[in-house]
Amino acid sequence: MTFRKPVPGPTLGPSIAEILESHATGTGTPAATAARVADAIAARGDDGTWISTVPREQLIAAAEAIERRPAARTLPLYGVPFGVKDSIDVAGVPTTLSCPDFAYVPEVTAAVVQHLLDAGALYVGKTNLDQFATGLNGTRTPLTVPRSVYGNEMISGGSSSGSALAVALGQVPFAVATDTAGSGRVPAALNGVVGFKPSRGVISAVGLVPACKSLDCITIMAGSINDADRAFDVMAAEDENDSWSRARGKRHNGAPIRVGLPSPQELDFFGDSDMETAHLAFRERLSRGSTVVDAPLSPFLEAGALLYSGPWVAERLVEFADFLAAQPESIHPVVRDILRSGERYTAVDAFAAQQKLQELRAQVGRLWRQMDVLVVPTIGTTFTVAQVLERPIDCNTMLGHYTHFGNLLDLTGVAVPVGHTGDGRPLSVTILGPALSDDTVLDLAARLLDEPRDTSPATQIHQTLTTPVPSHEENS
Repeated sequence: MTFRKPVPGPTLGPSIAEILESHATGTGTPAATAARVADAIAARGDDGTWISTVPREQLIAAAEAIERRPAARTLPLYGVPFGVKDSIDVAGVPTTLSCPDFAYVPEVTAAVVQHLLDAGALYVGKTNLDQFATGLNGTRTPLTVPRSVYGNEMISGGSSSGSALAVALGQVPFAVATDTAGSGRVPAALNGVVGFKPSRGVISAVGLVPACKSLDCITIMAGSINDADRAFDVMAAEDENDSWSRARGKRHNGAPIRVGLPSPQELDFFGDSDMETAHLAFRERLSRGSTVVDAPLSPFLEAGALLYSGPWVAERLVEFADFLAAQPESIHPVVRDILRSGERYTAVDAFAAQQKLQELRAQVGRLWRQMDVLVVPTIGTTFTVAQVLERPIDCNTMLGHYTHFGNLLDLTGVAVPVGHTGDGRPLSVTILGPALSDDTVLDLAARLLDEPRDTSPATQIHQTLTTPVPSHEENS
């Protein structure tokens, strides 16, 4: 597609560092920040970014309560506003998953959100998503369909559509999102922001309504790597109530990072010549300043193909089968068809796919001996809302071409904006690494964005949780 006129793009608000400095020096206050955020959201109206928000006066009161906490100004996120994807529990606030008939009101806040609140962060509201976190395009919702900040009816990406938009619109410096098949990366790419998908289990998923529990990751949308780092330092914590929990990996040791690049012949841009030209130009710039090695893409793509053309789609029925059976008309038609497609798989199919995936994991594991990260396009092309509505499955599959394999292969990754196509659309690449190499991918991302980054050991803010945190099933 070709744009006929210049387009806007992200308009980032104050960074976490700027907000903290303002609050610490007294040039601003958490209450003033709360008022600014509430006014900015109100000025936009219902644009599909938020499903629910804290009313203005209540938000200001919450900020004033943070100001009164002991040693408030020493809190790592003192008065910093943030949004939460509406598949993650906040006590007393409906969790809807963009399906009003599925909604319930939890009594307990998700562990990751509680960490942020304990660190002084200001909860603003719940962000929009593709229903049941099933989709990469942002159109699978009965609510207002969001659009990219780049305009021209471009999709926002999903399923973490609202989380990316809230950051790209400058309303919050970071937002909590999720990623099963690319939901924390595709919306970031389409809105020109950072989408960080940590290693699975490093951030507790207790209090998240799972899409595919064995694959789900809590992720971070942010305007910069520094903002992602600051949020990650608070959010990362082992949780004995999360059976996939594990400690974060070591800091990057400062050694040169070996960058794996697939052959251009292995890359697919689905006929989008402008996107291909822009990406190859970026690769040329990257190659001039990095240690580059050849990396075959085929085992990654083979793994990705297993996600929706294999039995993992049936894992969604663990959570939603009863609701599908009882209230099928309450589910978005495309999401309903995807859920029903999981019913055809057998136990034999599941074991065969697991064996195939293990073979591919072994192949990919050997590749990390010669490279530290793999750099690929985040998306190969873009679509308008109308194009996705006309071809919902085909478009979604193309959007996930470079993301579907990430969690199946137990990778970490960060999507970063690296420019624009010749016709003004956002250009994004994803830096992928093996599990627990989060700091390495963040380090290279910071270099690509020309951001200075502190390489000293991260402060351990949280210890392993010992207090049982009920899951949403126990509260619904």
